Amino acid sequence: MKSQVRGGTRWKRFAVVMVPSVAATAAIGVGLAQGALAASFSISGQEFKVKANSLVGTDFVQYGSVDAGKDLEGKDFAAPVAVSGFSEAWITNMCQSVVTPKVPFIGDVTLRLEAGTDAVKSGKDEDKVYAKDIYLDVSELKADAEFKNIDIGVAAGKLNEFGGKEVPGKPGIQPNTKANPYGFGQRAQQATLNNVQQKAWATTAGTFKLPDLHLSLHRGTDAECY
Repeated sequence: MKSQVRGGTRWKRFAVVMVPSVAATAAIGVGLAQGALAASFSISGQEFKVKANSLVGTDFVQYGSVDAGKDLEGKDFAAPVAVSGFSEAWITNMCQSVVTPKVPFIGDVTLRLEAGTDAVKSGKDEDKVYAKDIYLDVSELKADAEFKNIDIGVAAGKLNEFGGKEVPGKPGIQPNTKANPYGFGQRAQQATLNNVQQKAWATTAGTFKLPDLHLSLHRGTDAECY
């Protein structure tokens, strides 16, 4: 039986890999058994961090799956993920970082990317990072979260169906990827995440606009976003 919560639902400091642990384990186990991959490409062997003041997204969906690739030594590996999708998202003060360890003669190197910083003062949408048709393959995410019109326990293959019919433009399982259509999923009309800290393996988007972009390289790990 589907659990439903209508209206504004707020979970303080909720780990927004929001799939309950038992359901997530079951969904991921089935995904592994079926060889289901979240991404239509082989992911890199480096997980990255993202930090943001806020993310506001419409048509939120989430379901469990598995990413696969090779680590930095070329060995195969698989990583369980919660795939989160939005029709549109606006991000304020985004920071993304990834560490490449043990670079010869240098040591650890951190690549840091920042964008949407001007939106902190202006509050204008044009100063925020903007993404359309975005999917994030998340392994860990913490935030202050609020959801509007949330459905919990929807079958992943039915996330973009309403009244028994698929609605064009609504996100479901990411196109050109595989996931168990009968596995646990959830959706909401809108999601607002504040004080975001996220670890992820992949991000894909139809459009990704990054105003005030700044990319830099740093020795060591002190420049990580958090």
